[in-house]
Amino acid sequence: MKRTRMAVCTAIGAAAVVLTVAAPAAQAHVSIDPSEAEQGGYAVLTLRVPNESDTASTTRLEVHLDPEHPLASVRPQPVPGWDVEVQTAELDEPIELHGGQVTEAPTTIIWSGGEIEPGMFQQFPISVGPLPEDTDQLVLRALQEYDDGEVARWIEEPTEDGVEPENPAPVLTLTPGEGGHHGAESGEGADATADEAAHDAAEPAAAGSSDEAGTDTTARVLAGVGIAVGVAGVAFGVLAGRRRSAGDGAERTTAP
Repeated sequence: MKRTRMAVCTAIGAAAVVLTVAAPAAQAHVSIDPSEAEQGGYAVLTLRVPNESDTASTTRLEVHLDPEHPLASVRPQPVPGWDVEVQTAELDEPIELHGGQVTEAPTTIIWSGGEIEPGMFQQFPISVGPLPEDTDQLVLRALQEYDDGEVARWIEEPTEDGVEPENPAPVLTLTPGEGGHHGAESGEGADATADEAAHDAAEPAAAGSSDEAGTDTTARVLAGVGIAVGVAGVAFGVLAGRRRSAGDGAERTTAP
């Protein structure tokens, strides 16, 4: 009986060790943050790239955009130490965008020249849009190259049963937009993201100006009240002085 219990405990312990070791490896793949965005809008996405190797450094990242759902605008944010290239190709069918037609769209983004050392990770931000409205997800296949020649291929699409594949591709889930909020019909054009960023940056300044204006108005009102009180005090003092003078004169006239 004791031997049976010991065998069971040993098996459970071994399974726990395997799960503990396997869990981080299953999660250490290229991913997108945020993982959701609105259909028809613009979004700033961050590709998170962890280094899975214990001995080699990641030196190149190649991301292939979804060819079935092309994006008219793809703009990488500069990452110190890394060079970036956006490759484009002619579209089989033009995209209608803000009253015009787009005949060429980005297909691949390549970062190179940098280094992600073992135990480290790197983030690669991109601004994209307008996001398609005829699908609920975008699959971005990524190739992660190491300086020892190894290539990690994160290219497998999500499974229907929800089980994560062995080499999952980064996936952006698309949700229905609320309408009229930075969407493709807002008329802002391909520079909508820059306009939004400028607007967001201006909001704190505008709020500060409003507070300053309110504070300045309050100060002026208080100053006016103070002046009025001061004038009233001076007038009261003058009148009081005249009354005393008149009273003293009357006493001198009637005195024996």
